[in-house]
Amino acid sequence: MGYHRPMNTTRARLGLITLLLAASSAVSAAECTAKIIDAWVRMPPAAMPMMAGFGRIENPCANPVTIVGASSAAFGSVEMHETRVVDGISRMRAVPELRIAPGGAATFKPGGLHLMLMEPVATLKPGSKVAIEFTLKDGGKALGEFVVKKAGD
Repeated sequence: MGYHRPMNTTRARLGLITLLLAASSAVSAAECTAKIIDAWVRMPPAAMPMMAGFGRIENPCANPVTIVGASSAAFGSVEMHETRVVDGISRMRAVPELRIAPGGAATFKPGGLHLMLMEPVATLKPGSKVAIEFTLKDGGKALGEFVVKKAGD
């Protein structure tokens, strides 16, 4: 019979602890997602087939977050847009994806980056809330609650 050397229990325990810590951090990284705060929808002054959404999307995660789309049961279509002044003319363009660095944020505000909320399913009233779900490039989702406000509030 061959010589059998007993396993070093300290080395085995350290290996197990390392494995558990790695698994734990992988789970917490996978669970990390963007946070939507101070979110609101501006009501148009008259009945219109579109509205605009604003707020702040923060990335508290250790990795970048890339938003590739948005949707809401309250609207037929939700798109990210950006307004820029080019040669003295205000131009709006679709934003197909939005990358937010670790610890960074993106601010959706009037006259800049914003959500175009098209074809409302029902009439919205000031104070009501709308859920908007953001689709992330990694397949994850981030849910935001947007408060409806009158223009000028």
